[in-house]
Amino acid sequence: MPLLPDRLSPGSAYPLGATWDGLGVNFAVFSAHAERIELCLFDPSGRREIARYDLPEWTDEVWHGYLPHVKPGLLYGFRAYGPYEPHNGHRFNPNKLLVDPYAKALHGETRWTDALFGYRVLSPRGDLSFDRRDSAPAVPKGVVVDDSFTWGDDRPPNVPWSETVIYEAHVKGLTKLLDDVRIPERGTYSALAHPAVIEHLKRLGVTAVELLPIHAFLQDRFLQEKGLVNYWGYNTLSFFAPEPRYMMPGGDNDDLRIAIRRLHAAGIEVILDVVYNHTCEGDEQGPTISWRGFDHASYYRLLPDNKRHCINDTGTGNTVNLSNARVLQMVMDSLRYWATSYRVDGFRFDLGVTLGREPHGFDPGAGFFDALRQDPILSRKKLISEPWDIGPGGYQLGHHPPSFAEWNDRFRDGVRRYWRGDGGLRSDLAARLSGSGDVFDRRARRPWASVNFLAAHDGYTLADIVAYEQKHNEANGEDNRDGHSENYSRNWGAEGPTDDEGINAVRGRVMRSMLTTMYAALGTPMLVAGDEFGRTQHGNNNAYAQDNEISWLDWSVARSETGQALTAFTARLAEIRRDHPIIRCRRFLYGQEIADGIRDLEWFDENGGTPSPDDWNDPEKRALLMRRAQLRDDGAVEIVALLLNGSEDTIRFTLPGPGDDWRLLLDAADPERGEEPIGAASYEVTDHSAVLLAATFVPGEGA
Repeated sequence: MPLLPDRLSPGSAYPLGATWDGLGVNFAVFSAHAERIELCLFDPSGRREIARYDLPEWTDEVWHGYLPHVKPGLLYGFRAYGPYEPHNGHRFNPNKLLVDPYAKALHGETRWTDALFGYRVLSPRGDLSFDRRDSAPAVPKGVVVDDSFTWGDDRPPNVPWSETVIYEAHVKGLTKLLDDVRIPERGTYSALAHPAVIEHLKRLGVTAVELLPIHAFLQDRFLQEKGLVNYWGYNTLSFFAPEPRYMMPGGDNDDLRIAIRRLHAAGIEVILDVVYNHTCEGDEQGPTISWRGFDHASYYRLLPDNKRHCINDTGTGNTVNLSNARVLQMVMDSLRYWATSYRVDGFRFDLGVTLGREPHGFDPGAGFFDALRQDPILSRKKLISEPWDIGPGGYQLGHHPPSFAEWNDRFRDGVRRYWRGDGGLRSDLAARLSGSGDVFDRRARRPWASVNFLAAHDGYTLADIVAYEQKHNEANGEDNRDGHSENYSRNWGAEGPTDDEGINAVRGRVMRSMLTTMYAALGTPMLVAGDEFGRTQHGNNNAYAQDNEISWLDWSVARSETGQALTAFTARLAEIRRDHPIIRCRRFLYGQEIADGIRDLEWFDENGGTPSPDDWNDPEKRALLMRRAQLRDDGAVEIVALLLNGSEDTIRFTLPGPGDDWRLLLDAADPERGEEPIGAASYEVTDHSAVLLAATFVPGEGA
């Protein structure tokens, strides 16, 4: 450590955070209401404070100062002085060491103690009291970093949206049990790009890996007291620092950069699931670790008539105030940092509706959306929203602005209900299969805006959808009260695993049929990691606290006979989708005639006729044929037909003309069959099965 000066020089108000310029470090933090802010330096262990400085300047509500002669690796934190007036929204307490909101690396872990709270936890006055204990021993320290990295010839894959296949995965869970990976590397950033992982993803036709949160996050106190952990990571402690638990022993931020570069080299994009709607500090009775201590009234939305309390549109206790320009800047700076310093290819926004909230409610023209859409870097990334939160008017599927894709839960629920045997769903299913144009076809949006999924991290796995009718969340320690109670699932005769061959045969058929439905639908398919080989969570539909075999991918299942067969089937679906552009059409289809007797989208019943209005909603009708067609450059018409039989009986479908050279692409009831001519104008579809057929028709020939 060099000889430290007596005071800081003024430095600069931009950029925010701790920025090393080769000669020293500039520190800058936002606070509109602080009266004084101190920079605290620590020894390399993070246990001993070695210096404390006032930030000498306050420019445009940014406090800043410059410390010469120090280098990357320096550990630091802040203390903020100001009014402690909860009724006015102010909760300053200089006894609490604060993590820099812009810290790009963290040293140490949060150690839960009552000293983390700005008030005396057991006081009769609750959060109106004031705690004078120093929290520094329990708080992670920011680390000054050097972000330089040699990217060489790295190029973003830039996969078109219409060709995108997303694979949602957890960094740790993906490889923790993967024998191909060395034990120290399992469950780390480095393992993401292990050759075995890349080979598996390429085989599946995956073009983008969507990672559950990797922003550094806080372990919840109530979970630790129950012997559990926050596994998913939706509890952000830093919007700029990667979660250190996923680094190799002795590793650093470059572990993640190297993994992304290797994935890019394989043609695979990386999308981050990001949580900007709330922070780990919870409601007004939560700890003071960062934003609350710097400027609670600016960083969080507070009740207008009682600023002591936070608005809770997120269900986590607080809501980040993106109506504040500096808070919006923090989110935009974070996104741009990940897009440039780590070269990620897109973002999935947790509770995206919250990010579009202004004081009057959700607004597709909110400042966050406008800032994102005009940004020359971020506007070109893949942007995905979770289109709901728990606040007023919190369900906004289809109401996001152009350039956004959205998780389509109507697709998930509709497909699940159809395949479990619910009646009267043909009309809704047709809308979901055709890209949910009733939801998304506005403001020049395209079918890819609908992210079609059967399962995600939150809920049952695909295998559990066909094996459980009741949730089994006992391991979460909440007496099975947590998690969704209605999962639109069916166990087909036995709850959980069974040796009954008949039940297992139906379950396998339904899983394959659901996968076929997803891959054959217009829109962007998203597969959750492990569903391709039948991973189970044993009926747990809320495994957020299960950092164990419940959540980790069991690759022994992937190596089993049934696991290998389902993986091969899933890979075949991706191949078919890739080889037939009409399946992943870039525009919505509405039955426009493209050749004599052929329209780009048509619907038929099992008899080859067009369903009547009454037929569409008949609860007893569970068979449907979707035919899509496109005119090729050589004048021929390529046709793909999706045959769905959600009934209890085998049905012979009459195939509509013109064209009689139908070829089988895939049959969910007989997955061993490959592409072959069927030599007939009809095809028998087993109960609870989906079939894909293709044909080529030359107008004027054989019509």
